[in-house]
Amino acid sequence: MQQNGKQLSLFSTPVLVAALGYFVDIYDLLLFSIVRIKSLKSLGLTDEMISSDGLDIINHQMLGLLIGGILWGMMGDKKGRLSVLFGSILLYSIANILNGFVENTTQYSLCRFIAGIGLAGELGAGITLVSELIPKEKRGIATSMVAGVGLTGAVAAYFIAQNFDWRVCYYIGGGLGLALLLLRVSVFESGMFEKMKESSVQKGNFLMFFTNAKRFKKYLLAILIGLPTWYVIGILVTFSREFGRAFNIAEEINPGKGIMFAYAAISIGDIVIGLVSQGLRSRKKALFIFYGITVLGIALFFRQQNGTADNMYAICALLGFGTGFWAIFVTMAAEHFGTNLRATAATTVPNMVRGALPLITLMFQSLQHRFDYLQAAAITGGVVMLISIVAGALTEETFGKDLNFIEE
Repeated sequence: MQQNGKQLSLFSTPVLVAALGYFVDIYDLLLFSIVRIKSLKSLGLTDEMISSDGLDIINHQMLGLLIGGILWGMMGDKKGRLSVLFGSILLYSIANILNGFVENTTQYSLCRFIAGIGLAGELGAGITLVSELIPKEKRGIATSMVAGVGLTGAVAAYFIAQNFDWRVCYYIGGGLGLALLLLRVSVFESGMFEKMKESSVQKGNFLMFFTNAKRFKKYLLAILIGLPTWYVIGILVTFSREFGRAFNIAEEINPGKGIMFAYAAISIGDIVIGLVSQGLRSRKKALFIFYGITVLGIALFFRQQNGTADNMYAICALLGFGTGFWAIFVTMAAEHFGTNLRATAATTVPNMVRGALPLITLMFQSLQHRFDYLQAAAITGGVVMLISIVAGALTEETFGKDLNFIEE
């Protein structure tokens, strides 16, 4: 495929820059979960406050992602994929630098909310651009490479957090983002978008997802199939210390270490699922294989009574590998919709899933009024997986779909 006179491959500049952008995105997105305990202790919070206020802060970050997903998605279809890649990284880089100066949880929540708005644009715009630039036969592998490389940002965040003060970790994240802006200068716009922007068709109209029954169904299903990822990361792994205590694990669990193991495995899973999807010539078959692995991981997670810390970290890794369907899930969102709504879909869908975390945590907390901590978490996971499996069964296959079309 030729694009603006350049031959594109899996290792072309747009793929590399999208992967590095997602690397910085994930570093910043997961940094709070990694430094949550250390940073909140330094602000004078008790263990109980660290749990409750920490949940509030991550929920504010997710709310920012939800709002930002809509804003950046619409901009991606109206102004171009590159405008989002530049604007979003600038916003979250500044927010993360400011995060290093916070003195209380109110300031912390505000910075994470603003950072969340910025972080919302990175993945969707990158996946949309790569999907439109790479030949359809290699599209799934290319987007899996973007996610696979990008998700190692969580691993980098963990090791940096082990060697630097938590405030410095936020400064580093902001600095990495600003440095990436220099690389983005060499990236060119999608030809499909350039062709579409000259037409009179509606572009980036978020309400179009709700004005047509078939389109709304595709959009809703695209969101629901991704729910298990943030149940696993936002509940099981982020609060692995609290779960470790509930399981009577003698050694204190380090949730940052759990996140590191989970995301190292997610990055591998994202690459593997791309290859599996290519081999099976099906997005859905690959998705259900990884659903099965996730269900196995959840089942093992709740069988850790009197277990060990090493076993907890190993299960976090298994859960991470199972939820390595993130790349395919976002790619499917991009493939479902026409060029005039593609960036809006690919950007809002993953952020709707991230934004669903407060609803998942609300279910988890509500169930604790009737069940104990572990039972409430297990029931929450069962409901989430059931919803996603049904949604996956109803979702259309998108492997090899020609993306050169628009939504009327």
